This record gives sequence, C-alpha cells and structure tokens, in this order.
Amino acid sequence: MSKDAVDSAALDASRTDASQAPADAGDAGYSKDLKARHVNMIAIGGAIGTGLFLGAGGRLHSAGPALAVAYLVCGIFAFFVVRALGEMVIYRPSSGSFVSYAREFLGEKGAYVAGWMYFLNWSTTGIADITAIALYTHYWSFFTDVPQWALALIALAVVLMINMISVKYFGEMEFWFAIVKVAALVAFMLIGIFLLVTQHDVGGQTPGLSVITDNGGFLPHGIMPVVIVMQGVVFAYASLELVGVAAGETAEPQKVVPRAVNSIMWRVGLFYVGSVILLALLLPGSVYSADQSPFVTVLSKIGVPAAGDVMNLVVLTAAMSSLNSGLYSTGRILRSMAMAGSAPKFTAKMNKSQVPYGGILLTSAVCVLGVGLNFLMPSQAFEIVLNVASLGIISTWVIIMVCHLAFVRRAKEGLLTRPGFRLPGSPVTEIVTIVFLLSVLALMWKDPEVGRKTLYLIPIIAAALVAGWYAIRRNVDREAETLMKAGK
Repeated sequence: MSKDAVDSAALDASRTDASQAPADAGDAGYSKDLKARHVNMIAIGGAIGTGLFLGAGGRLHSAGPALAVAYLVCGIFAFFVVRALGEMVIYRPSSGSFVSYAREFLGEKGAYVAGWMYFLNWSTTGIADITAIALYTHYWSFFTDVPQWALALIALAVVLMINMISVKYFGEMEFWFAIVKVAALVAFMLIGIFLLVTQHDVGGQTPGLSVITDNGGFLPHGIMPVVIVMQGVVFAYASLELVGVAAGETAEPQKVVPRAVNSIMWRVGLFYVGSVILLALLLPGSVYSADQSPFVTVLSKIGVPAAGDVMNLVVLTAAMSSLNSGLYSTGRILRSMAMAGSAPKFTAKMNKSQVPYGGILLTSAVCVLGVGLNFLMPSQAFEIVLNVASLGIISTWVIIMVCHLAFVRRAKEGLLTRPGFRLPGSPVTEIVTIVFLLSVLALMWKDPEVGRKTLYLIPIIAAALVAGWYAIRRNVDREAETLMKAGK
C-alpha cells in the first residue's frame, strides 16, 4: 500500500464512528509511549521468532524443501488474520485487542473464550521459549553442565524483570531485539547467496539444486510430513497479532497500524520462504535437527566456528524477544478481561509505570511449570508445548475472523462505518481462512506421537472453559451492571 493510500485509510478512520464505539474499561490508565518505530519493529519481531530460528530445523529434517511452500501458504492466511485485526484496530484501538472486539461483537462469552485461549497460547509459548533458550545456551560447552531447567528459570527471571519496568522500555527492548534478528537474517542470507554463487563447500556438500535432487527431491518423504508440520508452521507466525495489542499504547494507531500490517506480507516472503529455500539449497534436510537452529548448523559447517557462535547468540535473542512479547501481550489481555470480571481481580492491577503486572505475573507462574517440564522431560518439552500452543493460536485466529465477520455484518446494517483500511474479499476471505485453520487442527491427528495426543486435550480444555464460565459469570454480570450504572 502506498503512503497516500495509508494516509487515506487513516483519514477515513478519523471519519468513522470509532469514537462512538463502546470503550473497553481495560484501556484506561495506559501510557501512550510506544512510537511508530516500536510498533513497526514489534511487527517484524512477530514475524521472526523461535518458530523460524529453532523450529525450522526439525521441520526441514522431516518435510524437506517443501517446507517453504508450507511457510508460504500459512503466511498468506496469517496475513489475512492480521489484516482483519488491523481493520478493527483502526475502527477502535484497544489494548484488549481481539478480546475487546469479541466482547463488542460476540458478547462476553466470546471475549472469555478468546482471552483464555490466548492465555493458553502465550503461557505455553513462554514455556517453548524458555526451553529454546536453554537449548541454545547448551550449544556452548561452558553451559553444558548447567541443567536445562536452571537455564530456563534464569531466562524467565530476566525477561520478567524487563517487562515490569515500563512499556517504553519494553518497546525499546523489542526494537533492538528486532534489529538484531533482522540484521542477522539478512547477513545469513547474504552469506548463503555467496556460498551458492561461489559453489563453496558446505559440510562436504556443493550447494545448489543438486543438494535437493540428490537427496530425495522436493518431497523426500512424501506429502504427509509437509501436511503434519502445518500446525508447527502456524505456531511460527503466532506473534503477528501483537500489532493489535501494541496499538492500544501508541498515540497514532491510525497511521502506524496500516504500515505495520502491510509490511508483514513481504517479510513473510523474504525471511521465512526465502531463508528456508536457501537452507534447502545449502544442505540436505537430513542434516538439520530439531535441537539446533538450522542457521547454526550451516554456519558451523563452513569452517568458521565463530560464525555459529554469533548466530546462536542471535537466535537466543529471538527467543528472549518472543518471551518478552508474550508477557507483554497477556498482561494487557488479562487486564481487559479482569475489568469485565472474567479474569482474577489481581490481573487488573497496574504499577506506577502503568504496567499491568498482575497478568504478567500470572503468565510467568505458568511458565514456571515449564521449568518443571524441562526438569522431567528435557528432550520432549519443546515439541509438547509447541502443539498445545498451536491449539491456543488457532482458536485465537478463528475468533478474530469470526469477530470480523460480525463487524462487517454490523457495517452492512449501518450500525458502524468500516475504515478505508480493509480486509479484501470479505466474507469469503474470513470463511476460507477459518476452514484452513480448522483443517490444520484436524491434520494434527495424523501425528500419533504428539499431535494426536494434543487433540485429546480439546475436550479437557472445553470442560475447563465451561466450568470456568459458570464460576465467574456472576462477576461478569456484576461488572456489567456497574458499568451501566456509571453510564458507560
């Protein structure tokens, strides 16, 4: 989208009745200290994380070069989700993001499900992140004797401290985390292109198409492994919706959000699809593994050991960034829910720096359980929580698209005005995206080791949500009554 179009979208947004839309009580009290550069880099950081830096290794091993197609397909649908969310953000910016929109368009039950499934996503993603940090740290022999669970606990403590200071400090940290990730990926891709052009030996292989053709072709293990890894690929994009949460703490969301959202598509193509194709041309998929970043694998095999060390430090930064973002977003989401009575009261509390520390502490407490998982099952911890997190992110994205369908329906009824920045192809785009996401969920059944066992959790999660709703519905009714009496 051109600058003129973006400015036009912002102007259209100012003409909407967003100001007349019901305000989220959870939005009160926040500072507006996130700048445009912070939000833009948060969007980039959401597109580059643990799912690429660590997860791509195991997926390349099982799916082969066709993994690039899986990243492309999932990336397109991820863009649709963020574009739909971006349209609702411009209509009414909120730190409660999609939970706030679910409350407005689907009712409090919809907000309740959206919020707690998102909490499930990020609390388990946090476990995946601290597991990844521990795995990355073990790359260096100095830390080999330090238990994986201890490294995970240290990482959690450091990121928790960063998150508690202020949103401005969070934004600054994410800005530099993203700069490091982007710079490292660009540097790696330049090195990879140089290796391809010069035909430089990489671990006994001459890079090029022959690496693919001589090792089973584009689909070395058939189509099924590509299908099975889809839920892991969806997980790789799980931070993209952070743009919607961050918009609630920026002064000019109508200008910032369209640019951030529209830049996601080319980032997906360049960083995910491009890097996977490059990795496949440099080494056979069988060389990569789930317990080491594929970038570290390549750089360690070109005869420059320090290159692997540097990249390992970068991917360590990426995992720290993801954990940092998870604590940030769940803190805001839980506060929005607490103000409506559907989350514990203490998660609504804010410190002097206007940080909702209650929700952040609750997410951190669940991550501590992940430390225990790293103690009991260090070799399987990452894969187990990745699949559980996939349940959370798939349900969150489905709810965002359902919210958008209701949003568009209300606009057609004349109850609100859509901004100029819109999801194209509605309602077909939303329906196709929902079908795709549900099919990815169904495909987890094809993975008997972890995926199928994860699906067995769905009835348990559903029962917990139902029981939880009956436990808190009086609180929700009481808060709604209070707001009505206050004239809100």
